[in-house]
Amino acid sequence: MNTPKHYRITTLVFIRNSSGEHLLLRRRNPPNKGLWSPIGGKLDTLIGESPMECAIREAGEEAGLALDPEDLHLFACISERDYEGSGHWLMFLFQVLKPMDTLPPPHPEGEFGFHPSRHLELLPIPDSDRQVIWPLALHDAHGFTAGRLVYHPPIPPSTSPSYEWTVETRVLPSS
Repeated sequence: MNTPKHYRITTLVFIRNSSGEHLLLRRRNPPNKGLWSPIGGKLDTLIGESPMECAIREAGEEAGLALDPEDLHLFACISERDYEGSGHWLMFLFQVLKPMDTLPPPHPEGEFGFHPSRHLELLPIPDSDRQVIWPLALHDAHGFTAGRLVYHPPIPPSTSPSYEWTVETRVLPSS
């Protein structure tokens, strides 16, 4: 019998510098320990925090960046079913519309670095980020995409889970 799992709601905040490099954090804690990812965190659902409020709070807490709602663009909402067997995640992905040119100070969550887009494929990042999230961030970040990732347990001899990506809606920016 499967134990019910509840959604955890989170944001990812994509920040670039004036050269177009991405601010990433090499995470010290699970999930994604040791892997590079954008900053972000869980919504404080006990106080009714919105995804926008969470993105602004996380940008301040992790990167020391003061943002207003007009500094952010929500470009994706992704439902992850059974990520790493730990439960479900509902992720809101935001692009910061103004550059951040100084590396944030050291943070307990991990190590910061700016990375050019062409180096993303060389960095240790989660496979689903490489195949789904980063293509959205790099190519569709001015529009909006909603979709779902459904993870399947590993099947020997594979040591990692497989997943299915389904786009549920996509709005491309008008030209």
